[in-house]
Amino acid sequence: MKLVTVSNYINHHQIPLSDALDQGLRQRGDGSTYTFIQTEPMEEERRKMGWEASLKECHYLKFYYEEPEICAALIQEADIVIFGGVEEEQYISERLLKGKIVIRSSERLYKEGTWKAVSPRGLIKKYKDHTRFAKSPVYLLCDGGYVASDFHIVRAYTNKMFRFGYFPKMKKYEMTRLMNQKKEKGYLEILWAGRMIDWKHPEMVVALAKELKEQNVPAHITMIGDGPCRDALEKEAELYSLGDSFVIKDFMPPEQIRSEMEQADIYLFTSDYKEGWGAVLNEAMNSGCAVIASHAPGATPFLIQDKKNGLVFKSGDQAELTELVLNVVRDEQLRSSLALQAYETIEQEWNAEEAAKRLLMQCDRLINGRKIAFEQSGPMSKAPIIAQRKMYRFLKKRR
Repeated sequence: MKLVTVSNYINHHQIPLSDALDQGLRQRGDGSTYTFIQTEPMEEERRKMGWEASLKECHYLKFYYEEPEICAALIQEADIVIFGGVEEEQYISERLLKGKIVIRSSERLYKEGTWKAVSPRGLIKKYKDHTRFAKSPVYLLCDGGYVASDFHIVRAYTNKMFRFGYFPKMKKYEMTRLMNQKKEKGYLEILWAGRMIDWKHPEMVVALAKELKEQNVPAHITMIGDGPCRDALEKEAELYSLGDSFVIKDFMPPEQIRSEMEQADIYLFTSDYKEGWGAVLNEAMNSGCAVIASHAPGATPFLIQDKKNGLVFKSGDQAELTELVLNVVRDEQLRSSLALQAYETIEQEWNAEEAAKRLLMQCDRLINGRKIAFEQSGPMSKAPIIAQRKMYRFLKKRR
């Protein structure tokens, strides 16, 4: 099998999956190959966050802007192309028109609201890019819980949409040791990490810190990151006199953030619908944190089962977030149970190796002309079509 991924650029969240796909194909010993084609240089902001550090180790990586003819040939000659993260259709238009197998990978279409679905210009583009290939061998990896609903609006990929996402590096832990390590620091640690921008809602964390202080709750909150909201957050923290119970730290490389997660008891994921996925959720669950997550980011509906491996609050609902945090802070048994179940979710199912194995099995089926077969749960299972307005109630009722 010759498998090619085409995307704007590779990052540390995509490398584990690409490594697993490459290894899985090389182990076959029949000349099967994997190639990741990057179509544009990485943004400077991402470089500063440490996303480019591991690229030299990716022997399967090629750059379209450096070798356009070679990359174009690889795309056309591949048995299957996975296409995502690129607006321009020029890279795969020829494959699509020839009826060759394409698997698209996409975050949601309408992060700013499904009202945009009524735009005539937008509908024409969605028809050109997606709907007209309804009967072609084109399939969709849904990188988030709202993707299937968005594409259902434009009547694309009916019965051809799979649960998928991003798969950061999974770490194996001896969980008793990890949980004891968290206890040894002698205090309860609550963590938030990310770019400090409006749609990630870091202000909710400062408001929470104020409430915890007023109620004399013995917990420490750490925020990691930078961005346009940081100055306002620091001023609010000073205004509320949060003192030693609250700290904001500068951006860290991914490995350092993981170290912070390994020390944290509770992780807060506060983003709204503009967060297509949110790989920090995978990482926090893998690090044995009890996660309290907004229902709006794409990762939450796929990774979190409310009251089993995490807790879900309605996006933007400060009162519910505070209530859930207080419940977890005061109930050590609940905190431990959520953390252990979160780790098992990543270790057993939502990791790069398992996703790659399932994806390659599906690719084999497609190449051999067999019908697709959805997994029962996790990556490559059938992506449910749940409207945005119904998702919160669905997640709170699901067990």
